[in-house]
Amino acid sequence: MRVRNKPWAKDAMAEHREYVILEPETMQGKWQSEFKNDHPVHLEVGTGKGQFIIEMARRNPDVNFIGLELQDSVLVMAMEKALEGEVLPNLRFILGNALELSTYFEEGEVAKLFLNFSDPWPKARHAKRRLTFKTFLDQYKHVLQTEGYLQFKTDNQGLFEYSLTSMSQYGMDFLEISLNLHESDIEGNVQTEYEEKFSARGFRINYMLAKFK
Repeated sequence: MRVRNKPWAKDAMAEHREYVILEPETMQGKWQSEFKNDHPVHLEVGTGKGQFIIEMARRNPDVNFIGLELQDSVLVMAMEKALEGEVLPNLRFILGNALELSTYFEEGEVAKLFLNFSDPWPKARHAKRRLTFKTFLDQYKHVLQTEGYLQFKTDNQGLFEYSLTSMSQYGMDFLEISLNLHESDIEGNVQTEYEEKFSARGFRINYMLAKFK
């Protein structure tokens, strides 16, 4: 996602600690204390402008949702969107890198992880940057509970095929796979901004639900 740099973004987010955590490494093992409950934690890696994670938090008050984003100029837009709506005590955003998840969460601290429309990095030399590359899967496995799930959506067929191969080679089990999510019988789908835009243009949405062995 290409966005204009917002040099004021971090300062703006620092004023809204009720939603944004700029130093997530200080939260390892403390997420239930942060939310003041023992509800399960669901994490979206690459939360973008926040539509998905905000709606998920609104629909599911008994789940704690965290949206992780690498770019502060993007995350501030998600924060602003959250501030426009009803107060959601079960929602937080963190500014951080997916390769450092094990420093933000204790082992098994996350019940479900979402990857929505990740950058496909189509060139072979950039494969290590794809969010379903082995080094990222290592992080997901560490933070997910033993019975935790990983949900993945993309409109990019190449990334989907790569991810199926990468995750299969890693030894993951696939519980659900759809090559056209919006025409499937899978219920409860919450769309991202990107998903709405490209599905309206006729792009098929690929979907999978998987878990680590």
